[in-house]
Amino acid sequence: MSQHIPTRLYLSENELPTSWYNLRADMKEKPAPMLHPGTLKPVVSDDLAPVFCMGCIEQELDETSREIPIPDALMGFYRSFRPAPLIRANFLEKALGTPAEIYYKFEGTNTSGSHKLNSAAAQAFYAKQEGMTSLTTETGAGQWGSALSMACAFYDIKLTVFMVKVSSQQKPYRKALMETYGAKVIASPSDTTESGRKILADFPDTGGSLGCAISEAIELAVKTPNCRYVLGSVLNHVLLHQSIIGQEVKAAFDKYGVKPDVIIGCAGGGSNLGGLIAPFMGAKLRGEADYRFIAVEPASCPSFTRGKYAYDFGDTAKTTPLMKMCTLGNGYMPPPNHAGGLRYHGMNSTLSKLYKDGLLEVRTAVQNEVFDAAARFAKSEGILPAPESSHAIKAAIDEALECKKTGEKKVILFGLSGTGYFDMSAYQSYNQGTLTDHVPADEELEKGFASLPNIAR
Repeated sequence: MSQHIPTRLYLSENELPTSWYNLRADMKEKPAPMLHPGTLKPVVSDDLAPVFCMGCIEQELDETSREIPIPDALMGFYRSFRPAPLIRANFLEKALGTPAEIYYKFEGTNTSGSHKLNSAAAQAFYAKQEGMTSLTTETGAGQWGSALSMACAFYDIKLTVFMVKVSSQQKPYRKALMETYGAKVIASPSDTTESGRKILADFPDTGGSLGCAISEAIELAVKTPNCRYVLGSVLNHVLLHQSIIGQEVKAAFDKYGVKPDVIIGCAGGGSNLGGLIAPFMGAKLRGEADYRFIAVEPASCPSFTRGKYAYDFGDTAKTTPLMKMCTLGNGYMPPPNHAGGLRYHGMNSTLSKLYKDGLLEVRTAVQNEVFDAAARFAKSEGILPAPESSHAIKAAIDEALECKKTGEKKVILFGLSGTGYFDMSAYQSYNQGTLTDHVPADEELEKGFASLPNIAR
């Protein structure tokens, strides 16, 4: 157990990681490959080239390189907002009366307010390097769209963002931020694409989903010259870029002589969770150390805990390659709650595999529990957390209170993936007592499972 640890565990600019860590390289049994939906054969780079940048495709298909160097030119962008703070939650510990030490990696200090800029910067860099003049993407709560808007402005690339309709209604200032950086923002599903029109015909009253927005963004990308689609979560190259989070944490902990016992992240598509746990999970897989890993997902969109481990499309219009993942089915339409960016029907294939192999614990939480934890954290630590991040905060508080019961002095780490200052309508609903805790019935989930492709693998 560490002693006399400062409140902020600092890394200098010279201590920044210079390579991303590829967790798949240390997995003895790899995640199932992506399949071409027409041939059902593993995808190759030529299959993905019309949609993604080649730099990202190479990283997506690389399962053997443990370290992938971060380009020097990109490191300059990273140094403008990294390293991100690693903070000991002394005031939260005191408020809980726990013997546990609680630390959080705070990714909300850049203008986008979240960890998403780590991958947005990388993907925009590769797009510029490859001569792209425009990009398309989707966004749920708006953090990814905000981050990519910043990155595209930096690299002078046009951007169109399809924002989940209910989120665009709940978070108009996110739209304003994206537009300030020059992005065009369209509420999804929209009537601007064929896939959007079809979704509206089938679900006229829908508030949208990330799967819908992905469909529209891909359609526009493949129809636009010198344009590619970029994704903020789910795919393995995104987790690769986010590994800088966990690497910074591990470097700081090693520097100050701290070893975490429990590592906790919120889970939507997997980018924050995967980035936070990657180097620690790698050490566990190599037999060098042991940790507990806890993922926390919204009870309203429980892809880990109530989903099926199956091949599925990543979008509602069924235009993506097939990915084997924990999924609720590409046709699942989540309720319009404030879990925001966690309302995606599937989970990253690497994290799904780790979960199925018993290396990752998963919990669910309903909205009011999550906001209770958010308010408790804000009152103690002075940071208003994003609803997504607050799922991890809830589990961290639960673990700390368990330590209070048992007297065990654990070191708890969680990812504070972003701030909640654009989520004031959600906090307003919480304060007014109007938040609802929707847990889908089995019948609702079956509608989503009915959309799964019939593939016996």
